[in-house]
Amino acid sequence: MELFIELALAMAVLILAAKMGGYLSYRLGQPAVLGELLVGILLGPSVFNLLNWSYFTHDQLSEIIQILAEIGVMLLMFVAGLELHLEDLYKSGKVAALTGVFGVIFPLILGAGIGLLFEMDAVSAAYLGLILSATSVSISAQVLMELKVLRTPVGIALMGAAVFDDILVILGLSIFTAVSNPETGSEMAVVRILIEMLLFLAIAGAVGWFLLPKLSRRVNRLPVSQGLIAFVFVVMLLYGWLAEELGHMAPITGAFLAGLFLARSPVKERIEIGIPVLAYAVFVPVFFISVGLSANARLLVGQAFWLFLSLLVIAVVAKLVGAGLGARLGGMGVKDSLRLGVGMISRGEVGLIVATVGLARGLIDETLYAAVIGVVLATTIMTPLILRMLYREKPTKNKRSPELEQQTVEIKEEG
Repeated sequence: MELFIELALAMAVLILAAKMGGYLSYRLGQPAVLGELLVGILLGPSVFNLLNWSYFTHDQLSEIIQILAEIGVMLLMFVAGLELHLEDLYKSGKVAALTGVFGVIFPLILGAGIGLLFEMDAVSAAYLGLILSATSVSISAQVLMELKVLRTPVGIALMGAAVFDDILVILGLSIFTAVSNPETGSEMAVVRILIEMLLFLAIAGAVGWFLLPKLSRRVNRLPVSQGLIAFVFVVMLLYGWLAEELGHMAPITGAFLAGLFLARSPVKERIEIGIPVLAYAVFVPVFFISVGLSANARLLVGQAFWLFLSLLVIAVVAKLVGAGLGARLGGMGVKDSLRLGVGMISRGEVGLIVATVGLARGLIDETLYAAVIGVVLATTIMTPLILRMLYREKPTKNKRSPELEQQTVEIKEEG
């Protein structure tokens, strides 16, 4: 019972602090998410170290909060998918693909280069590049939703590019894992993972396209208290589980796909009322604040600081140039390409997963791991700030590909 009491107090403090930070940030003209992130840093080991106060004695407490945070980021990506249309995402395929691919290639090359400059061996340097290739668009998606521009070509392409980025990074991780474990047979292991990814996407697509809209309508008619919201929440969790277990992808990718398919539901309006309340009242604030709780800026001293600073510059420049160039080649204008590049800067849970695997397998050391954590935190904080600045003006109507122009016309007609 003591653990529950500690969790109750910790959750009360974290949610209250997150909402206060978000409100203050909003009053200062900044995205609310920025205030929640900064509050997390203050309450984390960098400053106050809340969860290590004498009152909080259970080691499981931080683990439980992290689990709740994972549910929060899944809900956030589900809501982002719910706001998009599958047809819009399909029409932005060229821009999304080029943005995702170039957004992986540039960090991979530049990250490996900086690793070699810091006298890492070739394998560790290449793995560092893979870590920097990962993108977490959950923060960017939240900012775009706050600004009500998620359903513009930039927002749609951002979400599509995140899927390509996730697939490429997980494939890269699979290659490193297979090579470092000769017993599995490197070539066959990579082929198997690729097949399982395609199988997951096929199953998720078939179920989402043919069954979910019909099932959601039938569940909505049942005399069950909040049955539709419970059904949607279960679907989101199952898609997240299937993405991890079968597709070897991040659970947030499965959650995003669940939201994307349920956006076709005839009872979408009811889903849009119920799920965001559940998300933004409890779980999403815990996710944002947990980013700061998991980071310790005090470890970034000496050589780790200079490594962190170098990685941060590479992380920002590589994503900005790579993803921005991909968007430009896809037909976007300069300003929208810049916005899309900035939206891809933030690192997050995928990068942390790759870094953790590398640490466990001896591909990176503790110093590099601390620097990577710092990069994740810094890019997460700066992304909403820069995006807000770039969206002080309305989205540009400069050069776009014909498919994006047609997509914009359809969005306006639906509105």
